[in-house]
Amino acid sequence: MRRAAQALLKPRWAWDVGIHGRPHVLGNVAPVLGRNSGLEDFFAWMRGNFDPTVTWNDIAWVRSHWKGPLILKGILDPEDAAQASRVGVDGIVVSNHGGRQLDGVPSTTRALPYIVEAVGDRVTVLADGGVRSGLDVVRLLALGAKGVLIGRAWAYALAARGETGVTHVLELLAAEMRVAMALTGANRVDDIGADSIVQMQER
Repeated sequence: MRRAAQALLKPRWAWDVGIHGRPHVLGNVAPVLGRNSGLEDFFAWMRGNFDPTVTWNDIAWVRSHWKGPLILKGILDPEDAAQASRVGVDGIVVSNHGGRQLDGVPSTTRALPYIVEAVGDRVTVLADGGVRSGLDVVRLLALGAKGVLIGRAWAYALAARGETGVTHVLELLAAEMRVAMALTGANRVDDIGADSIVQMQER
């Protein structure tokens, strides 16, 4: 009933997405779960696929069988980052997955500089988590990320307005980045560095 009420409050969206946006399925897992599966089925499947026995040897095995780019997401510890480099990954995504998996873990922003220091230029370091503005992108680049993932922002825009919405979000981020760069003296993205932000030294 609550979802129906929400749809009635947005008739244009309900017509465009609810009626004409079908099929409404979890596309990447529908072949496994079936076309009529819902979110609870997905969560149950996801819980059943967590393997607590996975080790770095498994990552090395994947690396030996996969010659394309290999990127690990969810790295927060500098030693884990260094180990990822040793087993041959091409990149890592510093991410705490929104703090959902383990409440109280460090934020991406706090962990990022230590990880960049641990791996240097041996792997590409990307950052993810809490990115809601162009200033957030600049901040993570200043802390050492080579690229920044924008998380759900594009997905919400896609759901609301399709390609137009995603284009709008990217334009907003770019405009906010330009303002942040102008205020911190960076003429190019490559100019964004540690001197773009103030970091308090622990005493």
